[in-house]
Amino acid sequence: MKIAIVILNWNGKQLLEKFMPSIVNFSNINNVEIYIADNASTDDSIAFVQKTFSTVKIVENKKNGGYAKGYNDALKHIDADIYGLVNSDIEVTNNWLDTIISTFENEPNTAIIQPKILDFKNKELFEYAGAAGGFIDKYGYPFCRGRIFSNLEKDNNQFNDTSEIFWASGACFFIKATVFYQLNGFDEDYFAHQEEIDLCWRAKNLNYSIKYIGASTVYHVGGATLKEESPRKTFLNFRNSLFTLVKNLPKNQVLEIVFTRLLLDGIAGIKFVLELRIMHTIAILKAHFSFYAQLSKIYKKRGNHKKKPDYFATKSIVWQYFILGKKKYSEIDLKNNNYNQ
Repeated sequence: MKIAIVILNWNGKQLLEKFMPSIVNFSNINNVEIYIADNASTDDSIAFVQKTFSTVKIVENKKNGGYAKGYNDALKHIDADIYGLVNSDIEVTNNWLDTIISTFENEPNTAIIQPKILDFKNKELFEYAGAAGGFIDKYGYPFCRGRIFSNLEKDNNQFNDTSEIFWASGACFFIKATVFYQLNGFDEDYFAHQEEIDLCWRAKNLNYSIKYIGASTVYHVGGATLKEESPRKTFLNFRNSLFTLVKNLPKNQVLEIVFTRLLLDGIAGIKFVLELRIMHTIAILKAHFSFYAQLSKIYKKRGNHKKKPDYFATKSIVWQYFILGKKKYSEIDLKNNNYNQ
């Protein structure tokens, strides 16, 4: 298998200086090539890579299309069997690729893989963006083994397994090239955030398997491109989650679940007001108006599957976390036995 490690970059020289050495040093195995997919940077990050890492190849996009379009545009120019999409703020570890590659080679139906993602700033903790593999509740709210909302668990080797998951983190996301193109890549209307959940859901609808590999560990800074507290991030997360529900839910569930989700978003907006985070409430309102404006367009993207199974792992993670006080994955009442590991 030809593996392409592809790092999306936009004005990220400082991140590349810090994190490229681990990727280059620990990915030096046969049939693995490293690429920078540059989103029209205006700093000297590309000149730095060319000077410092001569083996790294560069694909230059004509404009900054965000995560979704950035990768869609760049991957057209990269010949590989497996794409490893890695954020520029990821530190990898020795032998991080071994189990991932062997899993793809031995499991033909496995289309997407995520490693264990720990916090670079506190390496004992799981990291927000993916932790030990992602899931959603009935209303489309994402959570992870090792991370429920803002609560991060300590890594006590409780997730050192290989496990079926619902979505893999876009921070470190491996996918078979054939499947990526079968799914027509990421949805560029998302720009950034949650496009990987949409892509994974579409893969699940075609009966592909998505795996978490606990034997592979990476460390993620998180928020290096768009800070966790950014209203822009709030806008994208809330809007794109609604996009994903409309595109992928079974037809007979769309109206009920999306309506309930809109009400829950309203409660989240009130919570932000009480916390004096007014700009985040405004971001939710903007997300809803953007969703309404594009609803017809998004609805037309629905697949033609006659019957889509329910993939949600629990009915309401909001209820279990905020009302019942269940902060860890092991405490959550799981609906789907496939995720009860």
